[in-house]
Amino acid sequence: MAENIEHARHSLAHLLAAAITELYPEALPTIGPAIENGFYYDFDFSGGESITADDLPRVEEHMREILKDWENFEKAELSEKDARDRFKNNPYKLELIDEIIASGQPITVYTSGEFIDLCGGGHVENAKNIKPDSFKLTSIAGAYWRGNEANQMLTRIYGVAFDTKEELETYERKIEEAKERDHRKIGKEMDLFTFSDLVGPGLPLYTPKGTALIEALQRHIEKVCRGYGFQKVKNPHIAKMALFETSGHAQKFADELFTVTSAKGHEFALKPVQCPHHTQIYASQIRSYRDLPIRYMESDRQYRAEKSGEVGGLNRVYAITVEDGHVFCRVDQIKDEIRGMVNIIKEFYEPLGLLEEYWVSLSVRDPEHPEKYIGSEEDWKTAESMLQEISDEMELNAKRCEGEAALYGPKLDFMFKDAMGKEIQIPTVQLDFATPKRFELTYVNDKGEKVNPVMIHRAILGSYERLLVLLIERTGGKFTFWLAPVQVKILPIGEGHREYAQEIVEHLKGKDVRVELDDTDESLGKRIYAAQQKERVPYIIVIGDNEVKNKTVTLESRDDGKLGEMSLEELIKKLK
Repeated sequence: MAENIEHARHSLAHLLAAAITELYPEALPTIGPAIENGFYYDFDFSGGESITADDLPRVEEHMREILKDWENFEKAELSEKDARDRFKNNPYKLELIDEIIASGQPITVYTSGEFIDLCGGGHVENAKNIKPDSFKLTSIAGAYWRGNEANQMLTRIYGVAFDTKEELETYERKIEEAKERDHRKIGKEMDLFTFSDLVGPGLPLYTPKGTALIEALQRHIEKVCRGYGFQKVKNPHIAKMALFETSGHAQKFADELFTVTSAKGHEFALKPVQCPHHTQIYASQIRSYRDLPIRYMESDRQYRAEKSGEVGGLNRVYAITVEDGHVFCRVDQIKDEIRGMVNIIKEFYEPLGLLEEYWVSLSVRDPEHPEKYIGSEEDWKTAESMLQEISDEMELNAKRCEGEAALYGPKLDFMFKDAMGKEIQIPTVQLDFATPKRFELTYVNDKGEKVNPVMIHRAILGSYERLLVLLIERTGGKFTFWLAPVQVKILPIGEGHREYAQEIVEHLKGKDVRVELDDTDESLGKRIYAAQQKERVPYIIVIGDNEVKNKTVTLESRDDGKLGEMSLEELIKKLK
């Protein structure tokens, strides 16, 4: 397509705006950046004809017609007066001009063909380098101007673009595959979770099968963490606002806090995080340096008042189930504790098949905005330096990412890839010198002095919701045996086989196998299809005359096909 794919995508945003303003003269163009895999442009259609997804092919074709006459993007610098005159009928561009003037930057416009747009640059040198069959308009969505719900709702038109037609077609095939792997679709087929209008959006309800899946993950993470000295704790879902004001979360999550009140004068907040509660368990006793490190773990719900338009499926919810943990330790114990946490991450994710491709972010402060963080400059430098040393010593090759630190300290974020190859952060280890000081947490050192401990936050599994999305969509719901919500399905062929089939069910339950009996009146073929293709059960057992007579089972694998007839003892050995 072009010498720089990002520049090409930005150029196509201009091309989209040009096509819209010709086809819909009353529409007001606002902003249009390049994004991952493509571009978008926001328009205000309130003054004229509206647009729907059905109109996109016509707009796309018009873009190709305009492209034939486009060549270079010519840059010009305008005076304030000329810029205001040029965009006098577009309040959105005038607002942008105000911001440019306030920043002291020059006001620049770019022209290609007949279209002129306010822009800071970043285009192809020659529009002829853009192949007309390498881009496509994909969807329409609503978007508030500048992302502020108090502003005008605009119409956002999305497009995708690549270097060649072949890359575009490959991407479209991946999109179709992703639709088939969508966690909402598979979750419904497998009966894992549901949502209710009466309960409210963003509040998932987990079925018995979904709960079995979550509990399997929870048992796995807790078993691994116990091996590294973590102990379970449990805390209420609400707390006085003073708790979160002390921690700094009331300020950080000011727009995301749910508050709880009663007619009796109670005023609480639903917890957006669990670390402040854990500080109070630590503070409940006098601690000695000999007691440290103290390690807590907890899997529980947290609550964030997300923007309603961003809530959907399990990707973004109001009630999020987080596997959380905190260590209180001495400075000389930090490195060993974090090394242990990195090892926990590897030990937990290896059986899930997620360590094949990942990278680690060393997330540090934004040096331009120190006011966004709590804690002293000295503590921040120490914490960032220690995480860098740990990365080097463990050969994590962590990439330094400015502005990605937590409120209270730097962190190591482990980045995986979802079914579409998009990066997603789940495990994190965060080093925090500030919170123990804010809560006046102390321990008595070997000299009898009171000293602040260091707090290390870690989320290995992260949120169960986000991990479920990743696992469902990467595996297509075909979970490995230990994780599958239903591990074995028993299918008696006829009425005379049901009694023996029920005996097998009870036997497997006694061996802690998650098993179900399907003795409905559907044909055997339909029941096999439902078990393997819809419910994605790892193993099915068909019971007929021969199995009843021989007191055996015939086992069939979802992934490996028929495994043959065997005794119950051989079956248990195979499953375990």
